[in-house]
Amino acid sequence: MTKDEALKIVKEQLTDHRYQHTIGVMDTAIRLAGRFRADPEKAMMAAIFHDYAKFRPKDEMKSIIIEQNLGEDLLRYGSELWHAPVGAYLVKKEAGIEDEEILLAIKSHTSGRPGMTILEKIIFLADYIEPGRHFPGVEDIRSTAEENLDNAVKQSLMNTITFLMKRNQLVYPETLHTFNDIVRQQGGKNE
Repeated sequence: MTKDEALKIVKEQLTDHRYQHTIGVMDTAIRLAGRFRADPEKAMMAAIFHDYAKFRPKDEMKSIIIEQNLGEDLLRYGSELWHAPVGAYLVKKEAGIEDEEILLAIKSHTSGRPGMTILEKIIFLADYIEPGRHFPGVEDIRSTAEENLDNAVKQSLMNTITFLMKRNQLVYPETLHTFNDIVRQQGGKNE
């Protein structure tokens, strides 16, 4: 599938604002892929399709999560997380994307997961730092992303976890596990 074909499919699923976000994620992912030696074509496709299910009805997403055994524990946390695993499923089913690396990057782009591949980290981070994002700390993470992918992902996870805690919202355990995994890989200790 070409870039233009993929963008046409995705544009039909998104609002104009979310489509512009997707373009920003795509451009950022391609740049990060070049910097961190990932496949730019896979980064481009995963970025284009990362929010494919973002605007699906919640009832439809909930049904897919249950029927496809995508992790019913997700249903106890914010519905903002649902579109990632549902999107990976629907991208395969409706858009015919079969590449498991691309699908995994789509699936984990909201919560992360322990053992993330470089492509997953790139999509996770590109979604967080694309040029249309404006919030406290994003510039620091953009700067960190120029030097160290893991540090930037860890910093974005810390920001997300802190943001949710300050708002007295539940933190999805996979997000905490992802943070802990990166800390362990970097030699962190529990002392």
